[in-house]
Amino acid sequence: MTISKRKLGSQGLAVPAIGLGCMGMSQSYGPADDKQSIAALHRALELGCNFFDTAQGYGPFTNEELLGRAFTGRRDRVIIGTKFGFRFKDGKQAGAETASRPGHIREAVEGSLLRMNTDYIDLLYQHRVDPEVPIEEVAGTVGDLVREGKVRFFGLSEAGIANIRRAHAVHPVSALQSEYSLWERNLEPEILPVLRELGIGLVPFCPLGRGFLTGAVKRAEEYPANDTRRSDPRYQGANYDANMQAARIVAEIAAQMEVKPGQVALAWLLHKGEDIVPIPGTKRVAYLEENLAAADIRLGAPEMNALDAALMPENVAGQRYPDWIMKTIDR
Repeated sequence: MTISKRKLGSQGLAVPAIGLGCMGMSQSYGPADDKQSIAALHRALELGCNFFDTAQGYGPFTNEELLGRAFTGRRDRVIIGTKFGFRFKDGKQAGAETASRPGHIREAVEGSLLRMNTDYIDLLYQHRVDPEVPIEEVAGTVGDLVREGKVRFFGLSEAGIANIRRAHAVHPVSALQSEYSLWERNLEPEILPVLRELGIGLVPFCPLGRGFLTGAVKRAEEYPANDTRRSDPRYQGANYDANMQAARIVAEIAAQMEVKPGQVALAWLLHKGEDIVPIPGTKRVAYLEENLAAADIRLGAPEMNALDAALMPENVAGQRYPDWIMKTIDR
């Protein structure tokens, strides 16, 4: 297994071609198992994957604490991206309420540093654009934190074109994190061209289509009440049936190549540009190893064209989030 390095932005941030999304270790996809998760985090380091994605909101707070424990004595070997920007009340996230005033950003950063047992954050993202705070204030505050040594690089998550440009004009944006996969192509018409114009890297989350592209998913009602897939529109009713049919081409190509469907989906992303670094999430060592092995898979033009054609947006049924979450996306 060989995981090459890729650059995010032009400010000096170099990371492995595939990172590890850590959210599911603490929420959304079944009960947490810290022992299992820490084993996966340590195995990732052994395999050359040292780019880890977390957020203040994951847990909330407990995912950052998990990484802090896992990387005690290893901090100089890892690159951690975390996020600020949601409001919390009584230790819980207050729905989709955003909070990105300069004072809140500084408070959030101090909390993240404490939980992760570190004195700097490698990549700090605004989790969602705050409609109440000009993005110039956000970028300026993060720029100050960079100059103070508490943050190394600045990122945005699910931001739209106008806010990407405005933020980048104040302080360079190294990466945009957003959902992008064979399953979700909304970035292709406008966002990707702007990122490449400005020299900003892309960090796709949910690169396996929330599991659909692996072929190993169930209907929404078969998941526990606390599993986010239960409320995912694409897992429900007729949408599920249509989406299983659309994803079949991934399984067919994987079978021809004698690899896993999820590996084909990740390889497709890696072939879309050297500025793309997907962060598939898992808390299991076996799935981690499977995902990272996708870095060695080579897809030719016939495979890429077949995948592109089979999973165009019109072939995927249902929106990617419930309505209340869709409203937080700056598009």
